[in-house]
Amino acid sequence: MMNHWDGWPLALLLALAAPGAHAQAAGQDTLRAEVAAGVSLQAEVQEGGDITIALAPSGTRQRLPGAPDVDGQSRLSAEDVDFDGWPELVARASVGMVNEAVAVYRYDPRQKAMQALAPTPHDDAQCGGLMGLTVDAPNRTLSSSCRSGAVWYVDLYRYDGPRLHLYRALRFIHGSDAFEQVLFVRQTADTGPFAVWSTYDAQGAVVETAIADGLVTPASTGRLSPFSGTVVPARLPLHARPGEGRTSRYLLRDDRVELLDERDGWVKVRYHNPTRGDVLGWVNAMP
Repeated sequence: MMNHWDGWPLALLLALAAPGAHAQAAGQDTLRAEVAAGVSLQAEVQEGGDITIALAPSGTRQRLPGAPDVDGQSRLSAEDVDFDGWPELVARASVGMVNEAVAVYRYDPRQKAMQALAPTPHDDAQCGGLMGLTVDAPNRTLSSSCRSGAVWYVDLYRYDGPRLHLYRALRFIHGSDAFEQVLFVRQTADTGPFAVWSTYDAQGAVVETAIADGLVTPASTGRLSPFSGTVVPARLPLHARPGEGRTSRYLLRDDRVELLDERDGWVKVRYHNPTRGDVLGWVNAMP
């Protein structure tokens, strides 16, 4: 099972969001925008990367952390990041050659001030915040992308009320080439490395997993679409859980299964039995 891929093209995983409405300038070190009905903002990047804010008509003034690059510069834009029809203040800067740091501030009418917007922390989020931010307004989803070593990661976020939570994330599978001895998955020259994509509810619990292409971000709507494979051995034990010693269940050669999850070389599969319906279990894919 060879993964035919060469490099991790930035264009596949990272696109800059277009500036939101109500902005007078974008992608610069100064910005004027209307951030709420009758509330105007003037922002300017200072030496070192901080952003000074002036709000009218309240007269509120703030100095906020930006997202500076090595030269202390940020690019400011106004983008509707929380989908309420009014733009947030977004600061972007290139860091580490290929990554993009992002800081987002939205207007809080109770405080009459700009407040930081950040997702609720989650252990499965790979980028640790809104890096490489892309705004998918039609699907009300935010995408955060980052590179670590030779690997690009993508985290998708959604709102539960005002709270921004992790919606989808991926975990790459190491050594998936060894699966071919047990499960054959048809691939093309463009197929990327295998990854487990997970969908989370607003409380952070996993509600769905699927093994799919780690280079292709799933659609923001609908269920995950797992890879399909066929069983290679004449008889393949099907276990209730990873590492289970004995089982009375087996899959047979050429049985077609969907790949749902992976843990330490064990793969969770779904087999559609013509008489019993869907059957779930785990197979040792690296015996």
